[in-house]
Amino acid sequence: MLDWENLRHFLAVGRAGTLSGAARALKVDHATVSRRLAALETELEVVLVERLPRSCRLTPIGRQIFEQAEAMDESAFGIERVARATRQSLAGDVSLSAPPSLAVFLLAARVAAFHAATPQVRLSVLAQTQQVSLSRREADLALRIVRPQEPTCVIRKVGRMPFALYSSHDYGARHRPDDWAFIGYSAEMADMPQPQWLHRVAAGRAISCLLSDISSHVAAARHGAGVVGLPCFIGDAEPGLVRLPPPPVPFVPDLWLAVHRDLRHSAPVRTVIDFVVDAISKHESLRLT
Repeated sequence: MLDWENLRHFLAVGRAGTLSGAARALKVDHATVSRRLAALETELEVVLVERLPRSCRLTPIGRQIFEQAEAMDESAFGIERVARATRQSLAGDVSLSAPPSLAVFLLAARVAAFHAATPQVRLSVLAQTQQVSLSRREADLALRIVRPQEPTCVIRKVGRMPFALYSSHDYGARHRPDDWAFIGYSAEMADMPQPQWLHRVAAGRAISCLLSDISSHVAAARHGAGVVGLPCFIGDAEPGLVRLPPPPVPFVPDLWLAVHRDLRHSAPVRTVIDFVVDAISKHESLRLT
């Protein structure tokens, strides 16, 4: 019998493309990944991965075994999901992946009330911009401004999140629109809708700084670093900021909530779904019209 842990580490290498990326994904050190991969190759008596200077590339047999291992991985998660879905108890852990703007500025303020009303459910809110795999249990639920594409998920539109431009009071008074400098997003977020929208709005005007998270954007704008694009529910509530004239390019992404189809009837998961929908519907600028 093959050692499943060796296969799991091999899968991580195949997905990440590097030993260090696999180590980060599994929360182990580089040496452990290398040792597990070598052990699997010894067990199978084949070379699975070609180790290049800056990456790892699956060999032809490695690609075949990777596909088989992914199917095994999905089956293992499927067994766990089916077992969870049949439990009638409300007690359990539920993880929710959400954009930092919603995790920090909307949901975090409501988790105390959720816990008081439903102490049996331990909710983990993960502030993440990247897509997650619900099939691989990277989260139980995903709230996104880009419609999730995972075919095994049930997806529901739960709201909308209009954006606007903001600056500090002093900055807006001292600068004409032609002289605005914008607070941009760091390079790792270049493929996200928000920085793409802001790039169109800036239209060649200066970028004063690049920041990765929404809290930094709010703080930088409050201290006069430039013009920032924020969800209206955040910008309008910030006393240190003033809303600027509407940009020529509107940005009103929909909010999508996804759950794996095997878990959609799980009592703890349903409770968190209701919590998210209620939090959004109570905020006028986020609710569906």
